[in-house]
Amino acid sequence: MTDNDETTWPPALWAEQFQEASEQAVERQTEFARQMMTAGTQGPNGLPEFAASSLGTATFKTRVQSGGRISIPDAEREALDIEEGDIVQTVVVPVKRNREDDS
Repeated sequence: MTDNDETTWPPALWAEQFQEASEQAVERQTEFARQMMTAGTQGPNGLPEFAASSLGTATFKTRVQSGGRISIPDAEREALDIEEGDIVQTVVVPVKRNREDDS
């Protein structure tokens, strides 16, 4: 805020204060997420097990099997309480290809 708040139009003043509060909230949320990601002990995939279970996500590497099947490691299934028949959402990012180029 400025020293001459008396001359600032009230809606403009409110907008300025709202902007400042929003920026502070983003900073606090970012810090909270960072703390959550570094809390607890490191799991086998590098993500703290506490963070995986509390955020409901896990990151791991797995090998594509016949028929395009992939497996979720035991530790991640346990941490996220995933059982046979559950529906999960996946994001696939190729990491390494174990084949010769066909070119």
